[in-house]
Amino acid sequence: MKTAYTFVPSPNHEYPGHPERPGRLDVLEPKLASFHAERIETIRATTDEVARVHQPKLIRAIEETCKQGMGIIDHAPTYITETSFEDALFAAGGALACTRAVMNGDAQNAFAIVRPPGHHAEPQRAMGFCIFNNIAIAAQDALARGMERVMVIDYDAHHGNGTQAAFLNDERTGFISTHQWGIYPGSGWIEDAPHATGRLVNVPLHARAGDRTFARIADAIFKPVVEIFRPQMLFISAGFDAHWNDPLTSLGLSTKGFYEISKKLVGLAEEYCDGKIVFVLEGGYDPHNVAHGAGAVFDALTNSQFGDEAHDPSPYPEPDHESRIHEILKWNGIAE
Repeated sequence: MKTAYTFVPSPNHEYPGHPERPGRLDVLEPKLASFHAERIETIRATTDEVARVHQPKLIRAIEETCKQGMGIIDHAPTYITETSFEDALFAAGGALACTRAVMNGDAQNAFAIVRPPGHHAEPQRAMGFCIFNNIAIAAQDALARGMERVMVIDYDAHHGNGTQAAFLNDERTGFISTHQWGIYPGSGWIEDAPHATGRLVNVPLHARAGDRTFARIADAIFKPVVEIFRPQMLFISAGFDAHWNDPLTSLGLSTKGFYEISKKLVGLAEEYCDGKIVFVLEGGYDPHNVAHGAGAVFDALTNSQFGDEAHDPSPYPEPDHESRIHEILKWNGIAE
């Protein structure tokens, strides 16, 4: 069965000098036809679909603010333009289209390559370059269409605070976030959600955590959490700012590391979710890293031989994370 993808570049959603810009996708776009995947049409999310995650007053406020033209709406800074409301609806729609293709059996798995990104957007506010939370909206759509349990795994360099907030009191949803500790947005400590241990799992990492650390986390944390929670579908917040030379962050993944972790996630979906998995683009602010990282994800999704054209191993030594992993497992009641 095919791998599907949507592509929503939102060329008019741009602010001078801002790192979250259309140019993030410039290196990737001409490569898309080579990834053995089928592009499907995106859809425009309805405000009712967005309202499964976001408060209606936020949706109305974003719509009205965009009519006023370009401006800053959050200290990150998060910006809007005249087209950003529609762009955000189509970005959420790209994630919805991928989710429905997988649920309907039209695709085995899928990758929503969309912007603006979404995982920082909380139910009551846009923030962190994000307007609407694309992946949370897609996960809620899966639940509305009959799924009983879904899980988001977020390997962006920043904590997915918006997704955590959206899932905080919904026991049908699981969430795991790996992220560099101490950077924006400042959330994501192990003990963030004491009422939801084992369901909302934070994995704060030291700078330069890279391929070896992420492989260990996938085996020691991702697998047992998925095994216990038993989601029927996995959603992945794919942030290529976890690359070692991203201009905004300081983690340590290489392109091969993105492939290896994506391959493990696809394997978990095959083992526990009948293969149902949807990746959704989040961060990544070097266009070459985004292109190479997306290629690694497509190789994992299509079971293609990994061709590391980037060949970009991190030059930095990785800090040891064993004590942190043990602390996370203990807090979440997971046997080692």
